[in-house]
Amino acid sequence: MRVPLSWLREYVDLPETETGRDVQAKLISAGLEVETVEQLGADLKGPLAVGRVATIEELTEFKKPIRFCTVDVGQANGTGELQEIVCGARNFAVGDKVVVALPGAVLPGDFQIAERKTYGKMSRGMICSSDELNMGDDGTKGIIVLPPETEVGKDAVELLELVDEVLDIAVTANRGDCLSIRGVARETAIAYGLPLRDPALLDVPGPNAYGYPVRVSDPSGCDRFTARTVAGLSAEARSPIWLQRRLQKVGMRPISLAVDVTNYVMMELGQPLHAYDRGLVQGTIGVRRAEHGEKLTTLDGVERTLGAEDLVITDDRGPIGLAGVMGGANTEIADHADAENGANATADVVIEAAHFDAVSIARTARRHKLSSEASRRFERGVDPQAAAAAAQRTVDLLVLLAGGTAEAGVTEVLAPTAPHTITVPADHPDKVAGVTYGRETVVRRLQQVGCDVYGQDELIVTVPSWRPDLTAPNDLAEEVIRLEGYENLPSTLPRPPAGRGLTHRQRLHRRVGRALAGAGYVEAPNYPFVSEQVFDQLGLDSDDPARRVVRLSNPLSDEEPALRTSLLPGLLGALRRNDGRGSHDLALFETGLVFQPREEQPTATVLTVDRRPTDEELAELNAALPVQPRHAAVVLAGAREQSGWWGKGRPADWADAVESARSVAREAGAELIIRKGQYGPWHPGRCAELAITVDGAERVVGHAGELHPRVVKALGLPARTCAMEIDLDAVEKAGDAALTAPRISAFPVATQDVALVVDAVVPAAEVEEALRAGAGELLESIRLFDVYENVEQLGEGRKSLAYALRFRAADRTLTVDEASAARDAAVTLAGERVGAELRS
Repeated sequence: MRVPLSWLREYVDLPETETGRDVQAKLISAGLEVETVEQLGADLKGPLAVGRVATIEELTEFKKPIRFCTVDVGQANGTGELQEIVCGARNFAVGDKVVVALPGAVLPGDFQIAERKTYGKMSRGMICSSDELNMGDDGTKGIIVLPPETEVGKDAVELLELVDEVLDIAVTANRGDCLSIRGVARETAIAYGLPLRDPALLDVPGPNAYGYPVRVSDPSGCDRFTARTVAGLSAEARSPIWLQRRLQKVGMRPISLAVDVTNYVMMELGQPLHAYDRGLVQGTIGVRRAEHGEKLTTLDGVERTLGAEDLVITDDRGPIGLAGVMGGANTEIADHADAENGANATADVVIEAAHFDAVSIARTARRHKLSSEASRRFERGVDPQAAAAAAQRTVDLLVLLAGGTAEAGVTEVLAPTAPHTITVPADHPDKVAGVTYGRETVVRRLQQVGCDVYGQDELIVTVPSWRPDLTAPNDLAEEVIRLEGYENLPSTLPRPPAGRGLTHRQRLHRRVGRALAGAGYVEAPNYPFVSEQVFDQLGLDSDDPARRVVRLSNPLSDEEPALRTSLLPGLLGALRRNDGRGSHDLALFETGLVFQPREEQPTATVLTVDRRPTDEELAELNAALPVQPRHAAVVLAGAREQSGWWGKGRPADWADAVESARSVAREAGAELIIRKGQYGPWHPGRCAELAITVDGAERVVGHAGELHPRVVKALGLPARTCAMEIDLDAVEKAGDAALTAPRISAFPVATQDVALVVDAVVPAAEVEEALRAGAGELLESIRLFDVYENVEQLGEGRKSLAYALRFRAADRTLTVDEASAARDAAVTLAGERVGAELRS
């Protein structure tokens, strides 16, 4: 909602020194979100004057039409002589009153006006359009043509109200009253402690039998309908400059006098109105639900098919308007421009000021994708008591500005309603805020917003008609708190009860994230939606369980209608995007849920909203959800270690992906089994299968390694891209929940190196497992530090694996014989299990 400060001052006597910034601060303190304060005319400098076009000479020797004009600006130029101006616009004629920027003027955008020679003529000024003066849309897209009675030489800055401040307020859904100057003025008056001149306080005649006939068939959809008639509107009447400028400042385009007046009153009082051409309305005006399939052409020229839930305005022919949203084209007001094209200008109008059900209007506007200024107000709540005043204000303005005559007939159809009352303890705001306000402050603040308050310890509060959002005691408490100032609430930190905090699962997820981040990976969370075609790109078998997905009934995108069963599609997409933007050395990770459908999908329980669900209902709801284990995954591409003066660096490879799985397992306190594997997107010769032991049974929990070249090509990834994915929940079950601090021995370590020759097809992990088992309890650690292949020295199909074995005892210094015996036992068992031989 855009609120000009000059308009606001009409209803609140703000101090002359108060600026828009000052008012902004006050309203923000009162709880309104004032986003900006626009300084209209801040960069505008005169002289700007009203001029009368005396002569126009057409210059035809140029590629585009150019006119050489002389304009009478009175004494504004200091001489009284005609001002010579070259202009390309063509929407004005000799005798028209226009706005002239004289030499020395500066227009918005630091556009300086000076005398200059152009198109072979001397131009001494500029005839201005609304765009050049930053006035907003006036519908002409050309030169401003002022009313004929405008005085020549008058200051155009003052005439057009070009200097002003406009507050732009983001009105929340519950504060429909602030979608009007009246509502914002009320908040401003409260904030400053000043009286409000309510523009809705008008003398309104009561209903009588002479008004235009109206029949409301759906009182639940329309509980109030006021109709007034004005006859004898002048076809030549135009909206005055002040009215047009106010509409422009609030962001509306002037159209015609009758329409401008209804829009003006809507912005002023917050009550949407509609004016019908009485000559085009046939019979009684009715309000009813539409019949399914009925047609209506709205004012925007679109023929709309109506539904049974739509509330419509009708006459004897059928629908003539979409209630609370937009009028129909068959009763549209015709102005002087239409009359010039052969139509009859509207002389008599019927004014509608009604109150419609907010939910009904909101649904209709969304169903037809037709949001209007009227629907925005109705769906947020309009003051039903303002309808009669708004109709009277419209009548008064049409009589004043269009020379019309207000007919004596007044129609008012009302559904019986009672004012809403709330019973609330006087100290309820104190309890909500934790501040002692006292009864007097509570009563005073509630009365300021328009409530009638009675009672002592128990207050009976009658809510004002313009605040339909006040429905419960907490709403009243919020009013007191916001008007007393949110900034005055004390800041107190809550005291959490002892013994609570993060669960073991949450702590593990955080440790895993910190470990991967510490290893150089960057977290890249992704949306959990995937396309089923990605499984083909990943090379998954047709019967792979990962292809069984949970499909969404209302996906955000038809291209990704399913929930992910793997983290890799999202991570690989992020890697591809970053690589395409010039980041080629990438290491990304994500921990998140994947979704696996249940074998039997039960129907979810529909929970009520009037009570807390029972434990049984929650259990049934959870049983209907898909299984959602948490996974961890990484992807790598480019250089893992950068080259520089310190060395050559190295590219990321399958070993880095495997090491990331080890990091995850270490944080969970689980022992990870790593062996050669083959699955889906990974290269068969560079894929490690990740397994754990749970309750004595092995379980595969993931894979790591280099992706297959076909997958790399299908997904548009960098060459030699590597990845790892592991079931984090399964690893947690295999881990030790209690973290143990490392024990540091005071006794020295004994290191023994062994080089074993095995068949080339034997995995290094199997050799390591045999050495670890044979070495016994004295083995502290084992590390593979060299892999060597040479046909001449080792033979065809053979390789040498060199391991560093570290032995240490917790209670003594090991002797050479003890260390050697443990080494020999390890080598012996390796020979028995995998055929390993010591390399000579």
